[in-house]
Amino acid sequence: MPYHYVIGVVGAGALGSHLVQFGRNWKPPFFAKDETDRLLIKVIDFDRVEAKNMLGQFHGKQGKGRNKAQALAQSIQGQFGVKIATTPYKLTSDNIDNVMSECFLIVDCTDNIKARRLIQSYAEQANKHCIHGALSADGTFGQVIWTEDFTPDPEAAGQATCEDGEGLPFHSLVASRLALVVQRFLTDGTKQSFQISHAGTTLVKSVKCQVTMLVKSVSW
Repeated sequence: MPYHYVIGVVGAGALGSHLVQFGRNWKPPFFAKDETDRLLIKVIDFDRVEAKNMLGQFHGKQGKGRNKAQALAQSIQGQFGVKIATTPYKLTSDNIDNVMSECFLIVDCTDNIKARRLIQSYAEQANKHCIHGALSADGTFGQVIWTEDFTPDPEAAGQATCEDGEGLPFHSLVASRLALVVQRFLTDGTKQSFQISHAGTTLVKSVKCQVTMLVKSVSW
């Protein structure tokens, strides 16, 4: 059966890996025209699972040495029976349109400013909905923010380390908030942005938008 709505998740590390398992039950957006419409999550990541990743990311021993996107897809399929599409190579200015053209929503879970700028620029040019999830390098602060209000910060480049596993609860907290924000957008078109710290979560902005788009049907 074809999938009518595709969500592209870029990055399957500290945020993206947890996001996908939290979002595995996402339903088609509120503007879906038919009850049979289906939603597909597509994960893009070129990196491989290392032993240190298993301490703070949703990757297990069976995925060690494998591409992160493919390993995550296998885990989700095996544990929950949910199909995940994958693009196991690096997103670049040359391939981003080919990879992302079918996505109506892009979720940026990358950890470097170059990738963030590429994703944001493409989303603006292609008129895609895009949300960014970010962790500070020290793992004490997170952001969930829609691209309309997002400014990549060179000083905040890098992502919290997963090497000792201590950041796992906070990584999961930020990823779960990101999953909830996407779920709210799918439910009624509301775009919410948050700042998250160990002290609590702050709603920065909430806007309800009217979503109209051309639906492209794809098969996997």
